[in-house]
Amino acid sequence: MIFMLGKNEFIEFMADAGVLTFGDFTTKSGRKTPYFVNTGNYKTGMHISILGDYYAELVVSSGEKFDAIYGPAYKGITLAAATASSLYRNHGINVPYFFNRKEVKDHGEGGSLVGYKPKDDDKIIIIEDVVTAGTAVRESLQLLSAVADVTVTALFVSVDRMERGTGELSTLDELHQQHGINVYQIINARDIIASFPNGDDRIAKMEAYLAEYGPKG
Repeated sequence: MIFMLGKNEFIEFMADAGVLTFGDFTTKSGRKTPYFVNTGNYKTGMHISILGDYYAELVVSSGEKFDAIYGPAYKGITLAAATASSLYRNHGINVPYFFNRKEVKDHGEGGSLVGYKPKDDDKIIIIEDVVTAGTAVRESLQLLSAVADVTVTALFVSVDRMERGTGELSTLDELHQQHGINVYQIINARDIIASFPNGDDRIAKMEAYLAEYGPKG
């Protein structure tokens, strides 16, 4: 499921913010990659406002029904807040959001979550930065299931790296098959490749990476 509006503009936005970079990197899953997406480099009010608008537009266009937005710490915290703000500001949709602490707080209100407290039967959407092997998403599912009997219906990311998960399927297909989660992205790896001029050496590097780590089925 692909967000069809403003892909090239979004790629330029990421590059200008220093979020999309090229070189030799290692992902959280341990894979060596020729490009990296670091949403920690969004650091101005303009950045987070624009980013929130992209996510909110993606959420609305998906047609997903949900009760709350969850943003995994740390990067997902600002992403969820920006999305919730844009949904209200631009679309008149007022929904709660929440995020987790890396360490459980044992004083004050306590607990591992900040913001909305999910209830049984809630439908939750997750706002994340990038999908690679799906490791962070599975961690979020485990955390949420320990808090309440909720259903995570969808995951929204800025970039789908179009890689396989723990098996031969793509991470997106795997998440859908195993957990029933719909995954939506603003752009994917193919969109990035398509934005390069002919002859750019980054094309061959990204194609080689996809050949090695892309789905096999």
